[in-house]
Formats: sequence, structure tokens, C-alpha cells
Amino acid sequence: MANYSGTMTGWAATLLKDLFNVEFNIIPVTDGTWETRVESGDLGDLVIFGSVGEYFQTAVENNLLFCWDDEDLLSNYGSYIEANYPDALERSREAAGDGNLYGIPNQVATKAGIGEFSYAWELRWDLYKELGYPEINTLDDLLQVLIDMKALEPTDDNGNPTYALSLFGDWDGNGPLMFATCLVTMLYGVDHDILKLGTYDYTTDTYTGYLEGGSPYIEALRFLNQLYQNDLIDPDSMTNTWAEFEAKAQAGGTLFAEQAFMGSEKYNTEAHMSEGKYMASIQPGSVTNYVDEVSTSGSSYLWAIGGNCEYPELVMQIINWLYTPEGMMTNNAGLRGLMWDYDENGNTVLTDVGLACMSDGSYDLSGTEWTSPYTGETYTLNNTYVDGSCQWNSQTMSPYVNNPDSVEGETFSKKTWTSYIDATMDYDIVHDWQETTGYETQQAYLADQAYNIKPAAANNFIMDEGSTELKLVVEQVSGSINKYSWQAIYAASDAEFDSIIDTMQSECAAYGYDQILEWYRGQAEILAETIAAG
Repeated sequence: MANYSGTMTGWAATLLKDLFNVEFNIIPVTDGTWETRVESGDLGDLVIFGSVGEYFQTAVENNLLFCWDDEDLLSNYGSYIEANYPDALERSREAAGDGNLYGIPNQVATKAGIGEFSYAWELRWDLYKELGYPEINTLDDLLQVLIDMKALEPTDDNGNPTYALSLFGDWDGNGPLMFATCLVTMLYGVDHDILKLGTYDYTTDTYTGYLEGGSPYIEALRFLNQLYQNDLIDPDSMTNTWAEFEAKAQAGGTLFAEQAFMGSEKYNTEAHMSEGKYMASIQPGSVTNYVDEVSTSGSSYLWAIGGNCEYPELVMQIINWLYTPEGMMTNNAGLRGLMWDYDENGNTVLTDVGLACMSDGSYDLSGTEWTSPYTGETYTLNNTYVDGSCQWNSQTMSPYVNNPDSVEGETFSKKTWTSYIDATMDYDIVHDWQETTGYETQQAYLADQAYNIKPAAANNFIMDEGSTELKLVVEQVSGSINKYSWQAIYAASDAEFDSIIDTMQSECAAYGYDQILEWYRGQAEILAETIAAG
């Protein structure tokens, strides 16, 4: 599931070398990679699946995974996992279908609840304040606010034009636009991930294809096009890479963000907040947000061990450590002793280095020394905080459950640590957001707005991808949607937008879109039954 490719470097690599004497070479699934690995019979040592669906089922059927029951692997080398996550292990065993245990789901929680609101509805609060806090109830209201905000700040820190959004296509694959599907989820509180080429509404148990008349996806494209027609979409969006987007967001080139990691976590540096500049949430009154339920059974990803692994005991030890509170804290916050630690009362305390890293992921750690609290060895680090972090793109435990090694109320998310709140929120502009909204944190604010919950039981669903013929239709339709979605965003007028959408719908219909709709509606019925069964 990683975007990263190659050998990990930086602080996380140093830690793994210190604790386990290993190096991590990450191989993301790009075109043909999965098929080549399956054919060779070697998936690698540590395998992270995006779901318990087709890839995982293929791996099980072809004996490509190491069974954790064999040689008492889990009991001998994964004792923390075995003792603390029985529900997650049972879910993994059931998903395999053959009674064996091959892995553990990600984002396991110690008790049920809701996770972090990843869809954050963030905008530049300082500019919003300057406009007099205009009421935002609809997308039209939001559009006007963004138009007015750009008029207040037409250029970013580097003198380049500002936009509401700067898009990028790195994560689209050959399919619908990520920014449009995420906007659909933000607007309507529906899931755009669990079934392909459409959304699933957990409140009504209905699947809606992206190309149906008046579909949320088309309306999301229409809003993005309205932004473009008002000079609020970066014209380089179609060719932007993630790195180029990131640089623009850090410099204040974007005035709005769908998710915190693309907004506040990039922009809210000490330098910006000291200048009275800040990105924060404000959710329009007419929309419904979306959040995952966290569960003791875990979420959709799965950590496993490759069947050809030469040292399965070592890989099991690594996975086990990552599922301990210490491992989870390290994954989220960096090196203990250098970036964070616990005080005498059990509070999570950020060091100056840790605060710098939390506030600015590009903080350069090159030349910094760290003495391991585990081995006593001293290392000289390299790379920036983010570039040197754990690159596997999967959290082992849910960030928004209490950290048993800390005080009650402090979770694995830095946003709940007293030290982080004190250090990052003592700015006039932050206090203004708090006083205006009546909430101390963004999580608390969004938890009191309208939202739908993805039930944890939905993670038990295994989608049937269908026949080879259906997969070909899906591939053709996906490519068409991607191509025409970008064209629709760049349409110069409403009439041109409508014409492009008509062309997209006609072309997809010719490929056999109705066949896809029928299949996925059938899968939606199975999904509803899976959720009902718990």
C-alpha cells in the first residue's frame, strides 16, 4: 500500500537496524508487480494487503503466506498480539476461509469508538476571519468565500498564485479522480472505497454508480469545475506530482483542504501561526461528513508474512513490536528519547526536536545524534522527519484509542497530547478559532457536526471482482472516467462541462457500464448482509 519505493532511510531505518538488525526494501504494487510476484511464488518477507479481498485470497489459495499457527510462530514470537488482539486474529482467520491464521488487520482498537475525522473541511481561518466569518451552509456559499479569500491573498509565500485547491493525479490510478471521490465522501457521508466505480451509503444500504444521472461524483466534478472557472484550481493540477503539491501547500498556495494531511498538517507551522496564519475546520451546514468506526477486530488492511520468508520468526517479532504501544508511538511520533518521551506523571512529552518535526515534516534531522534507549548505541541520523519515517502506509493500532502507557485521555494521536496542544495552540489565531467555534480541537468540532459512520463490520466484506470479462469492462470504464473527469474539471463553461459528462456517460455505456452497475449492486446486497451479520 506504500507510495514509497526502495530502501528506507532516515530515523525509522535507524531504529529498525538498532532493534532488529534489518533493512526495509519497500516494493509498492505498480503495474504488473503483483502478477510477477505471484508467478514467482515470492511475495517478499513482510506483506501488507489493502483488504482481505482478491489479492489476499489469491495469496492464500496459492500457499504464498506463512501460517502463523505453524511452529507456534505467534505464541513464541508474537505474544503481545496473541494476548491483546483475539478479535482481530479471529477476523483474519475467518477471512482466510481455510481455518488458518495468516496475519492481523491494521488499526486495531482496544475498544469500539470512532476514529479520526480524516475529511477535515479545512480553510484558511485567518482569511475567513478577515472576511467577517461569513456563514457557510452550501457549496455555493463555500465557493463565494474561496473567491473572496483569493482576493485577499492572491499569492503565496513564494509569490506564486494561490488557489482553493491544487490537485494531483498520482493516486488516481486508472480510475476516478481521488479529489472528486473524497469530495463525494465529504459532502454526503458515503464510502467511495469499498465498492468500485460508485459509493455505498451505510444509512440506506444503497450503491450509487458514479455515472448515474445526478450522481454525487458528477456533482463533485461540477463543484471542482466551478472552482476552475473562478480561477481557484491550480492549472497545473493534471501534471502535478505529490511532491509538487506538497510544496505548494506548505507555501500557502492552497486555501482549502479536503484532508488534514493536505492542509493544516502542511501549513500550520510555527512561522505561519506566529504571523497569524492558520488552516482549520469549518463544515458547511448542509453536508454530512464521514468517519470510520474503530473496532477490536481492526480495519481493512492486513499485515502478513510471505511464505518464502527465510526468517519468519524475525518478521513476527517486528510485527509484534509494531503492535505494542511503544511501536505504535514510534510509528506515529518518531524516536523515543529524541522526539518524545513520558514524564513522571505519564504524560506524553514532546522534545524541542519532536515539536519541530510534528510542526514541519520537512524538518532536517541530518547530523542529529540519537542514543537508543533499547541498546544504548548512538547513531547519527540523516534525512528529513517525513522522508525518514515509517513508509509502509499502514497504522497497526487505531490512533484514537487511549495509549495504555500514557495518561487517560491521551491517545496515539499527537492531537490529544497535552504537550502538543500547549505547544501548538497557544497562538492568537488558534484561540480565535476555538472561541468562534466553541471547541478546543478539530476532532471535537467535527465530532459534533453531521456525519455518517462506516461500521467496523464492513471490513469483513470480501468483494467478488467478477469474471475476466467484467474486469476488462471495469478497466475500460475506469480509464474513461479518469480521462473525462479531468477534462470536465478544466471545462471553460457549464455547457462544455455538460457536454463532456454526456460524452463520458455515452462512452462508458458503450463499454458495458450497465453490466458493472448490475454486478456491484449485487455485491452491495452481500455487503449489507455482511454488516448485518456483524
